[in-house]
Amino acid sequence: MTFSVEIAKLLPEIIVSLMACAILILGQTPLKKIRDLPYLLTLGTLIVAAIIFASKIYQPSSVVMEGMFIDDSFSNLTKLVICLVAVFVFSYARAYSLARDIAGCEFYVLGLFAVLGMMVMVSADHLLAVYLGLELMSLCLYSMVAFQRDSSNATEAAMKYFVLGAIGSGSLLYGLSIIYGLTGTLDIAAIHTSLATSSSDNLPLILAVVFVVVALAFKLGAAPFHMWVPDVYHGAPTSTTIFLGTMPKIAAFAMLIRLLVGGLGELQHLWQDMLIIIALLSIVVGNVIAIAQTNLKRMLAYSTIAHMGFMLLGVLSASDEGYTAALFYVLVYAVMGLGAFGMILISARKGEEHDNISDFSGLNSRDPWMAFWMLLLMFSLAGVPPTVGFYAKLAVIQAIVDANLVWVAVIAVLFAVIGAFYYLRVIKVVYFDQLEEVPTPFNQLPASRMLLGLNAMVLVAVLPWVGDVLSVCQTAIASLR
Repeated sequence: MTFSVEIAKLLPEIIVSLMACAILILGQTPLKKIRDLPYLLTLGTLIVAAIIFASKIYQPSSVVMEGMFIDDSFSNLTKLVICLVAVFVFSYARAYSLARDIAGCEFYVLGLFAVLGMMVMVSADHLLAVYLGLELMSLCLYSMVAFQRDSSNATEAAMKYFVLGAIGSGSLLYGLSIIYGLTGTLDIAAIHTSLATSSSDNLPLILAVVFVVVALAFKLGAAPFHMWVPDVYHGAPTSTTIFLGTMPKIAAFAMLIRLLVGGLGELQHLWQDMLIIIALLSIVVGNVIAIAQTNLKRMLAYSTIAHMGFMLLGVLSASDEGYTAALFYVLVYAVMGLGAFGMILISARKGEEHDNISDFSGLNSRDPWMAFWMLLLMFSLAGVPPTVGFYAKLAVIQAIVDANLVWVAVIAVLFAVIGAFYYLRVIKVVYFDQLEEVPTPFNQLPASRMLLGLNAMVLVAVLPWVGDVLSVCQTAIASLR
């Protein structure tokens, strides 16, 4: 493959990296006085990248950069959604960041480099590329959590995230180093071929799989490796929390598929049982502890843990239908989480976070449209029909039933019903509780409000095309090698 063709395959990543550098340089020039310039350049960069990815979804798979980077339907679809979600994230965060004086070019530079790291993770076909993308994303996120330097909560959250994130990265390195020692290669496809003839009772290999699964659970925020999630989500600025709760989940899912399915697919019997335990623990812990939360960000953090458990149900079914359902689920969750955290962001007032559930009391009497959007978001997160969240849960449940794991499906459904309580409680507060005093108006930008309405409405409006979306996900999974 010629050098020019390889550059064409990497064009979106090159554009994002160059624009991140350009925005950083602009912050040191007189152009920094143009307040909206970094914001507009960031949105333009992400939209251009998204258009390129959309045009490549159905193109044949190809491997470039000496086997380190794979360009297939799976990577293009997930990177397309990552870029589109990032556009909404930066739009929602605009008013919040301006009110807290954290809207400098550094925020957009870190955000773009984090997105670049996610792109590398998604397209990695080599263990070095996997780790490079993971660390690029993680280092940016550590800094973004601590971006509000005058907040002790943000500093504490960043320290917790950094320490526990380092543990997860170290676990991954241990696992990958053992795999390299056993197979003699860092190429994921070659690892799959090499392990096809390995003995299932190979102790070093079992240890490597355990380390890799633990690291993936850390990055997903799945139980029992979830301890960083509620504190980091709560302590970080909400403009960072929405970033953490959406796009990195897609990238972590892609890394999981590349490593477990692409590299360790022949060891399904080893990682399937571990994923069953992690998935069920996540669903139980996330849904039960969320009931006790009074802060909406912490409630959504535990909700995220439960949703990652549901996503893992599709993966542990170890079938193309299950992988398709898991991909569909994580994409739908990114949109739902985007709207839920976006609601907190654009509801914030200057000097106030507005992130307690009680802060939304009587929202319907003050802003009926915002209340209706909150209703749609909570219904979809709870999996109530006719929202797309219901079909996402149905798809993964169907996948594990087809895999003869009916008892797992029963437990998951039972705790999904229990978990619906805390979503319905938010709706009750919005529609039936009243504030004793009239609060100051929300600090909203009209564009953010319109995007939030679009975000919420798409969870219902997409229903006639759910089959088409699942078909695209199926094509993406079929492109995996």
